[in-house]
Amino acid sequence: HRNRSVGEGAMSMSSGGPSAPQRQPSMGRRNISRAITMRTDGYSGEEEGPIIESELVPSSLAPIVPILRAANEIEDENPRVAYLCRFTAFEKAHTMDPNSSGRGVRQFKTYLLHRLEKDEKDTQRRLASTDAKEIQRFYEHYCKKYLEEGLQTRKPDEMARYYQIASVLYDVLKTVTPDKPNSEYDQYAKGVEKEKASFSHYNILPLNISGPTQPVMEIPEIKAAVALLRKINNLPTPRPDTTNGPQGIDDGPIVRDLLDWLWQTFGFQKGNVENQKEHLILLLANIDMRGSGNVHQGERQNHMIQRDTVDHLMKKVFQNYISWCRYLHLESNIKIPHDASTQQPELLYIGLYLLIWGEASNVRFMPECLCYIFHHMARDLYDIISDRREESFDPPFRREGSDDAFLQLVIQPIYNVIHNEATMSKRGTVSHSKWRNYDDLNEYFWSKKCFKQLGWPMDPASDFFADPTKTKNDIERHDHSMSRRRMSKTNFVEVRTFLHLFRSFDRMWAFFILAFQAMVIIAWSPSGSLSAIFEPAVFRNVMTIFITAAFLNFLQATLEIVLNWKAWRSLVCSQMIRHVLKFVVAIGWLIILPVTYSSSIQNPTGLIKFFSNWIGNFQSQSIYNFAVALYMLPNIFSALFFIFLPMRRALERSNSRIVRFLLWWTQVHLIRSIYMTS
Repeated sequence: HRNRSVGEGAMSMSSGGPSAPQRQPSMGRRNISRAITMRTDGYSGEEEGPIIESELVPSSLAPIVPILRAANEIEDENPRVAYLCRFTAFEKAHTMDPNSSGRGVRQFKTYLLHRLEKDEKDTQRRLASTDAKEIQRFYEHYCKKYLEEGLQTRKPDEMARYYQIASVLYDVLKTVTPDKPNSEYDQYAKGVEKEKASFSHYNILPLNISGPTQPVMEIPEIKAAVALLRKINNLPTPRPDTTNGPQGIDDGPIVRDLLDWLWQTFGFQKGNVENQKEHLILLLANIDMRGSGNVHQGERQNHMIQRDTVDHLMKKVFQNYISWCRYLHLESNIKIPHDASTQQPELLYIGLYLLIWGEASNVRFMPECLCYIFHHMARDLYDIISDRREESFDPPFRREGSDDAFLQLVIQPIYNVIHNEATMSKRGTVSHSKWRNYDDLNEYFWSKKCFKQLGWPMDPASDFFADPTKTKNDIERHDHSMSRRRMSKTNFVEVRTFLHLFRSFDRMWAFFILAFQAMVIIAWSPSGSLSAIFEPAVFRNVMTIFITAAFLNFLQATLEIVLNWKAWRSLVCSQMIRHVLKFVVAIGWLIILPVTYSSSIQNPTGLIKFFSNWIGNFQSQSIYNFAVALYMLPNIFSALFFIFLPMRRALERSNSRIVRFLLWWTQVHLIRSIYMTS
């Protein structure tokens, strides 16, 4: 997750700069108030030996690193232009952090200021009488020398460095001459920016590199996957953002393949698009290579990606999304237009999901949240590709002058919720019942209520985005926050007690206790042998283990309510009803089983005699057996569902009320097992 937030800064100074040919930049003449700073290694400006400024830049000022690197590259060729580059870097750093509040920003700006004062006196102009003409002529000279001459003899990484420096020089030129547009340089810079994309950095596959073809790009499966992604015919064109990019040099971004089209449609970051493009190509090539391993070498030269390859990748990528739709009884938004003759829609859906995942950052730990985002964006995608009436459309996500609209409008608000909850925890010192973790936030998307409460585009006034750090007084001061209530913890809230040893492992403890009771009864029988269990009197006494089981079940139901008491208000109504019904049923069986058993005892005395007279003259032994069978019925169903998982999956798709009730009744044990494993 790339941090694009602009911090509040550190140093007070005027923001003037070399802006016109008549005015020479004289930083020494400015009234600059310099605060006393700590002496940090490399920042004082008094060390001997060369210092690389780009290595000292604080992380909050990362965008100025290319400018300082360009200054170091051209230092020997033209020190005055290198000085202008550093001055531009200083101006941008001050704009990004005017109060120098970021870590290390004040020290870095102090060092850079020392360096600029020194270079202003020591450097001389070589090509012109003013700084504006100096940078213009040097920019023209640099482009002709490094970008036009000897183009075929230089390596791609070397050309990429030259194009990067040329791009920086054009930014410096615009900074020095902001009020004097020059169409000649604008047109030249436009060509530089387009050629620069051909020498961009890559991880494994050099997709956009000009020059000789790399061996990895000659693999038939790789070539077929690249060709498949570059089939962008019949797709409508997103209207370009005229405010994005350098003014006057960009008529529109270059769209080479399907992921570039998704980049312009949904506002993903360019770096993420390049990474996921390689990711998708390698996935397609690897799956296709496994499926066509016995193909003759001659047939592989004209290889094409098989349809089964894309279908297999679809099932693998969207397995969790399909399960989420089934759980919420939703219709999947992965829809293929009827007139689709190629696999272009499938690749668009796969690319969209990979791009969402690539920019999700910590939201990746909330898989159902990603499903919610993809569900709505897939619907937007289908609306765009199925409507062929217009050749262009307005993208769903756009921020003026920014290339990270999806990050800022979708991921950043959710990330802020995660960050605020982590702040609430105070590094784990606060009770976990007071703040929400990833599971709590993710469980918000387990219900259809999220569609009404959160909506799409996501409503920033939703309770999901309520700031947990605000106090009650802060909420009362803001009228718009009066109706907002922070979403409570929705997941398991543990009360720390040793009773969890029984609650979490109730089946194991029940087995030990009931087995111990049965063995004691058999051991104290007249014969004392294991075969004594077949004697009627001994077998009748062994049957008392079900009364003990009813008591343990009552204890379990009581602990479910007591230990979940802190999360009681956050439970949905159906969960409350299930807890209460289980408690009531446990009390009922705790009364029914002892009463029916006591009536079967011959010559009863005391309390047992009272219950026997209350029951009457029924043949209570058969009644007790029937009660035991009825008591064991839910446990039998639970065991069957646990052993035969395909049967449970089939029943989960059923809309029968009886089946839904049985699944609802046995849900507690499954949820508790999930908590134990997580």
